[in-house]
Amino acid sequence: MPLFHILWSIFLVFLLVAWIWVLISVIADIFASDDISGWGKALWLLGVMILPWLGVLMYILLRGDEMRARQRATHEAVENERKAYIRHVAGSHSTADELTKLAELREKGVITEAEFAAQKSKLLG
Repeated sequence: MPLFHILWSIFLVFLLVAWIWVLISVIADIFASDDISGWGKALWLLGVMILPWLGVLMYILLRGDEMRARQRATHEAVENERKAYIRHVAGSHSTADELTKLAELREKGVITEAEFAAQKSKLLG
């Protein structure tokens, strides 16, 4: 029997953590909603605090689509910023920059005229 009690306790802790996660997500979404007025946000918060289960259920049923759209937009914005940062750090170069570098290498004698022409056709081709 002690094993059953331990497993039951673990399950209840899991449910508690899941409930807290959902509650925080709903409250964060209430504050993040641009389409709800200040009084509307206050009423939703009051509903979630007074009757938590019913308030959260009603919020998810009535505003779940907008909540998901806001989360998706936030994730896309973060992803785009991450990609832009990686491009910036990686130093993406234009074709003109690469041709300039090749010309400098040719002038210094590091590469021959044939190698320059081959790299240039590769860049432009």
